[in-house]
Amino acid sequence: MTDISGIHEECGVFGVYAPTPCRVAEVSYYGLYALQHRGQESCGIVVNDDGLFVSHKDMGLVNEVFTEDALSRLPEGNIAVAHVRYGTTGATNRSNCQPIEVNHQKGRMALAHNGNLSNAAELRNALELSGAIFHTTSDTETIAYIITKERLRTSSIEDAVSAAMDTLDGAYSLVLMSPQKLICVRDPYGFRPLCYGKTADGMYVVASESCAVKAVGGEFIRDVEPGEMLVFGKNGVVSRKEHCGKKPKRLCIFEYIYFARPDSRIDGVSVHASRMRAGRILAQSHPCDADLVIGAPDSGLDAALGFSAESGIPYGIGLIKNKYIGRTFISPGQSSRLDGVRIKLSAVEESVRGKRVVLVDDSIVRGNTMGRVVGLLRDAGAVQVHVRISSPPFLHPCYYGTDIDSERHLIACSHTVEEIASMIGADSLGYLPEDKLPELIDGCGFCGACFNGKYPTAIPTDTRKDRFEMRLSDKLSRRNEAFPDGKQQEDNT
Repeated sequence: MTDISGIHEECGVFGVYAPTPCRVAEVSYYGLYALQHRGQESCGIVVNDDGLFVSHKDMGLVNEVFTEDALSRLPEGNIAVAHVRYGTTGATNRSNCQPIEVNHQKGRMALAHNGNLSNAAELRNALELSGAIFHTTSDTETIAYIITKERLRTSSIEDAVSAAMDTLDGAYSLVLMSPQKLICVRDPYGFRPLCYGKTADGMYVVASESCAVKAVGGEFIRDVEPGEMLVFGKNGVVSRKEHCGKKPKRLCIFEYIYFARPDSRIDGVSVHASRMRAGRILAQSHPCDADLVIGAPDSGLDAALGFSAESGIPYGIGLIKNKYIGRTFISPGQSSRLDGVRIKLSAVEESVRGKRVVLVDDSIVRGNTMGRVVGLLRDAGAVQVHVRISSPPFLHPCYYGTDIDSERHLIACSHTVEEIASMIGADSLGYLPEDKLPELIDGCGFCGACFNGKYPTAIPTDTRKDRFEMRLSDKLSRRNEAFPDGKQQEDNT
């Protein structure tokens, strides 16, 4: 996606269960590297060394946080959980790094989470009223509290997770470990992907995407079913399906359009093939006379190939991305986003000069950056620029992990397609028709609420990303108003 001020990635989770102690931290490192596209704010690994949890986590990319020295300090073990984060709830700071670690009366737990709870605020409020003290502002800690609470009254960690699922609502793909087991679970809607595989030496790996299983030398076995729990332990792999089939499947369609790597397969569908299909549909739905089809690196490239194949217009390389700048070169909340476009992207003049160009990208959110990209192509000599988008217009916020919390950020909510084309400087603009979305994934159940407003769950009462920070700020403000001198009066009753 070229609109670096727009949609941001999900998180990525990874887990390892080895039959004998080994360098599970290094395996996790390579797994996180393969999932780096899903989050670049922070990352972390927790290793289980015979019941002792040792962790390292910090802000930054995987190769920045896990230097050779940092990795060497993580011990051998037979279980590990790992995480890369782009936060959709909670601020960007070290306290929100995952995995989250918990010590409680019945042992220890480390938890990594991909997704967003739609009832996080209600759950957190109830926990706070019962005496819980939160150390982070992410909804992952809420999940950890609920699992821990259930663990105190159940006979096993897997029973506790199953009981917690009765309370959680929304999107969650979890990987967690206890002193003896690795557990992964996918919410009953299946909003976020999760799969597992096995290496030749008998090591089980769990990951958000199949590309990470392959990256560590594992053979992909299958996707975790919506509502399913897998328990990896001394008895092998145990599947629990008491929560399966309770909800209609609602995998986020944007996983195929943008989030996932094209070499991944999610729920049996190739991401690359899905994007190619989107490009073909675009060529059928919004044809145009042009000389060249180009894709916006990276997620627009596959759809551009599909558009070219269907239309017969030659495919070419028209934009080059600086490969040494990650997707979060412009970090969340940073100003001067537009100035970063020319550093991140450049046009290939030899390809586009004198040409009528079709530019294929995955989405337009605010439209500012797309306008600059169109400008880059015109400056390079393109005589026409026709923009084609491999998703429908974004019209509604997402409450399941995608970083759009308000309609006021969406250009399509207040402008027609023709107006948007004019605003971004394009000769024409075409979006993927919404009724064609099922064709991208062979008709499997999916969530497209960001396009049509049909939410599978109740809409949260507070949708701000920083809602928990705001609650803390409100509390501090009220306290300061009550005690302007900074001192609380003693209770003499």
